[in-house]
Amino acid sequence: MERMLVVVFDNERKAFEGKSALRQLEVEGDITIYAGAVVTKHADGTASVKQYEDFGPVGTLVGTSLGSLIGLLGGPVGFAVGAMSGLAVGVLFDFDNARVGEDFVQDVLKYLTPNKVAVVAEVDEEWTTPVDTRMEALDGTVFRRALWEVEEKMRDDDVAAMKADLEQLKQELAKASAERKAKLQKRIGELQSKIEAQQKKLDERRTGFKARQEAKHEILKKNAAAAGRALKELARTPL
Repeated sequence: MERMLVVVFDNERKAFEGKSALRQLEVEGDITIYAGAVVTKHADGTASVKQYEDFGPVGTLVGTSLGSLIGLLGGPVGFAVGAMSGLAVGVLFDFDNARVGEDFVQDVLKYLTPNKVAVVAEVDEEWTTPVDTRMEALDGTVFRRALWEVEEKMRDDDVAAMKADLEQLKQELAKASAERKAKLQKRIGELQSKIEAQQKKLDERRTGFKARQEAKHEILKKNAAAAGRALKELARTPL
């Protein structure tokens, strides 16, 4: 499953160790990395790219999604692109390009506070345990979200992505060790709560949209009736 992966660390040393661990997991066949970067959040609230890599032609194609997410992680204060980053500033700050939901970015920003460092990567992984185990050993906090298949889809794609993650976590839970089950169950509970909250927002948005469309339809009907009456009056008016 294609995912955006963010791992937050307390310092650059840990972050680069985390990046190396991800590359090792790729060598071992546990994940595929399409593109990645190390991002530092500074004391003034800005963010900068310490290192950016794409991995062959696929990495070049997905750079827009990664770049957009990194730009969003820079927050409203600002974003400084590293001299050798290779990222295009013009495509940053766009949730559709990032192909993840706003709630995902907000969750990451709660942990990516000033002076912390994140490894951000666009990956393909079948199971979460290999990455989680390596990152937790380095005291990294892991965030992941399945990517939208089409950037222009409605936000309910984000709910579908979370549900896909939830289903995979449930499958993992059935095969996990006793020690791992507690962590998976906690993540399942958190993800279920997010799905319910996001679904509620979507339902409210759709209800509001429907009400506005119905109101517009009524206005059009009234305007059409008024125009019809005016035409009839005009037809009866002597020249």
